[in-house]
This record gives sequence, C-alpha cells and structure tokens, in this order.
Amino acid sequence: MPLQNRVDPFGLIHAVPERGTMMGNRGGCFHTEEKVLKPTHWKTRQWITCVLEFKGRQRELMAERQYTELFFLDEVTALAAGHRPCYECRYPDAKRFREALVRSGVFWYRPKASDLSDAIAGEIQSVLKGKSERETIVPAELPDGAMFTTGAAPFLKWQGQAHPWGFSGYDAPLELPKQGVRLTPHITCQALAHGYVPRVHESVQASG
Repeated sequence: MPLQNRVDPFGLIHAVPERGTMMGNRGGCFHTEEKVLKPTHWKTRQWITCVLEFKGRQRELMAERQYTELFFLDEVTALAAGHRPCYECRYPDAKRFREALVRSGVFWYRPKASDLSDAIAGEIQSVLKGKSERETIVPAELPDGAMFTTGAAPFLKWQGQAHPWGFSGYDAPLELPKQGVRLTPHITCQALAHGYVPRVHESVQASG
C-alpha cells in the first residue's frame, strides 16, 4: 500500500502510487511510528517545496521523529496547496519568488521566509480548518500557473486554457469557464502575476 504522502491542489493528502516531480514538507513530523498521518496534516506554517534530489541526500520516508515527506505532481500543484519554494535546495527560485512579491507591492520590504509562510500556508490552513472560504473568481483573470476549481475537479490556468489536473498529469486543455473558485493562495497569485515562472509538468505541453 502506498503511503499517504501525495498532495493535491486543494492541499489534501492522499495515498496513491504516483510520486510526482517535486517533494516538500509542512514544517515537521505529523505521522505516527506506523507511518500513518495524524489528524492534523501539518506541524507549522513552514510549508515548502523542494527538489527530489539535493547533494546526494537519501531519506527513509516517514522515519520516526523526522519530518513528514510530501510529494507533488509539479510546482504549480504545490503552490496551489499552499507551499512556497525552499530557501535551501531551491534558493534561486525562492529568491525569484520573493522578488516578484516585492515588485507586486504586496510587501514594501524584503519579506522573511516566515512572513511568506504566515501569509501563504496561513491562508490554506484557515480554509482547511473551515474558518474561511475560497474566493470566487473569473479564471481568465488569473495569472498563468494559478489553479482553480469549478466543483470537485481542479484545473491549471495556463496560456489561456484550463488544463484538468490529475495525479499522473494533465488532460487535454479546455476552454476557460466564466467562473470558478481560486485554489492558489492570493499572495502566490501576486508572485505569478509579477514575473515568477513556476515549474509545470511536461504533460501540459503534451496535452496542448
């Protein structure tokens, strides 16, 4: 049986065979000795997205008292789920992400990693706790790389089209609907709108 460690664009965690192209964590350990997730699926607001390989490091997944490893189809999936680029293994990307936010005017100063975590993961945690609702939007007005839903299914907005998301990749693109619900956090959308170019699964090009 696969471990429950695969994240969808809603920020929910599933047990599926597909691994994805990126990994990350949510600030610590939230699994048991039996490698089963605890009721709350995060430890802190430090939700990051990492590369699969870095300096030859190897990890036992869900090791005792180690952080809970998570996996994503691609970066846009991780961004929608409330994660941001890691400042260690993805420092150039993290720097570009921060600079895009400064250009956007969201921050008038160079924000710390904790500032980004509070705003980005904080928004998704509030939704998952049922304390706030997601925003209804016009998908055509979202920046490329943002994700939305029209109900149960998530979509990626990319190059003027809606790409249906799945754990294995994206299906053939569709026309953008007139209305949807934004999944990607507000501040992350500002970074996308002001020059941050995320990593997108290769199936987007194949389906297009």
